[in-house]
Amino acid sequence: MTRTPLSAVACSIARATDLFGDAWTALIMRDVLVGIRRFDELAKDLGLSRKVLAARLARLVDEGVLTRERYQVSPPREEYVATEKGRELYPVLLALMAWGDKWYAAPAGPPALIRHEACGHVATPVVVCDACREPVTVGDTTQLPGPGGRVGPGTRVLGPMIAARGEGA
Repeated sequence: MTRTPLSAVACSIARATDLFGDAWTALIMRDVLVGIRRFDELAKDLGLSRKVLAARLARLVDEGVLTRERYQVSPPREEYVATEKGRELYPVLLALMAWGDKWYAAPAGPPALIRHEACGHVATPVVVCDACREPVTVGDTTQLPGPGGRVGPGTRVLGPMIAARGEGA
C-alpha cells in the first residue's frame, strides 16, 4: 500500500510524520539513540525483516537523520550514528514515551526509566516553554500563523482558522 506524501503540506507535524509515518522508524531511532547501531543488532532487537530495516535506514540516512560510519575495514562494516538532526529527535521520542507510559504501561509499570545524568534523578519528560520554563499544554496555548503557513492539502480548514487568530493578534 502506498501512502500519500505529506512533504508538501504546510504543517511541520505533517512533514515530520512523512518521515516517521510508521512505528519501525521511531523504534530504529530509539535503538540508535541508546546505542544499538549495527545492522544485525538492530534487526535482532526489532525483529523486522532485513529488507524493511534496510529501507528505513536508507531513508534516515538520505534525510540526514543518521549517517553511516565505518567500524571495520575488512570485511567492510558500518554502523549507524545519529546526526545533530537525529539527536534532536530524542526529546520527541521521550515525550511519546512519557505519554505511552501514562496511558499504556503494563500493570507492572513502564518498561524503561530515564535517568537525568545532571541531577541523577529518574525524570518524566515534559514539554516546557523556552521563555518561562512552564509546562506547555493544549489548554494554555494558541496556534498563530507562521511565515510558512498556507491553505492547501492538509490545512484547508486549519489554515484559515489559524490565519483568523492572527488577524486578532
